[in-house]
Amino acid sequence: MKFGFDIDDTLINLREHAFNIYNKNLNQNVGLDVFHTLKRVEIHEAFGLSDEQGKDMWNSSLEEIYYTSCPAFPDAVQLLQELDEQGHEIYYITARPKEHGERTKNWLIENGFPVQEGRFFYGMKDEEKINIIRELDLDFYFDDKPAVLETLSNEPVQLFVKDQSYNQHLGVPRFINWSEIAETLKSGNKKM
Repeated sequence: MKFGFDIDDTLINLREHAFNIYNKNLNQNVGLDVFHTLKRVEIHEAFGLSDEQGKDMWNSSLEEIYYTSCPAFPDAVQLLQELDEQGHEIYYITARPKEHGERTKNWLIENGFPVQEGRFFYGMKDEEKINIIRELDLDFYFDDKPAVLETLSNEPVQLFVKDQSYNQHLGVPRFINWSEIAETLKSGNKKM
C-alpha cells in the first residue's frame, strides 16, 4: 500500500510548538486553552498581532520553529516505522518552502521517521499537493488542512484528517491519536 503524509500538524505538533515559542519570544503567557479554540491555521491572533505582523513573526521564527524540539504526535513515529517494516511505501508531502526541504528531510530522519530516497516532496503550495498525490496514486493520505483535503475529495484516495480546532467542519474521517489509525489498519478497516 502507498501512504502519504503531510508533516506539520499532522505528524508533528508544529503549531503548538510555535505557540510556545511565540509566548516566550513575545514575553506573553497565552494559555493553550486559547490555542485549542483557534479557527484558523495561523496562531498570531491569539497574541494580538495583525495578519502582517503574524506573517513577519512566523517568517522570522522559522528556524526556531522548524528545527528545535518540536515533538511528533504520540505514536506517529512508531506507526510509520511499522508501516515501513511491513513493506508499505511512505511518502511525505509538505508545503514547507523549498529552502527548508532538505533540512526538513534530515530532521525527520534524525527524529526516527523512515524516509526513503525519492519519497519526500516539498516546496509546493497546499492546493498543489493534489498533483503529487494523483501522480503517486496513493491508497491513503493524511493531512490537517481543509484547503488540501477539500481539493482531494473527488480523488480515489482514502483521506483522513488529523483533528485540529480549525478543521472541525470537514466531513472526512478524522482521528485524534495515531494509535487510532494503527488500530484501524490492523483491523483491515479502511473507513473509520
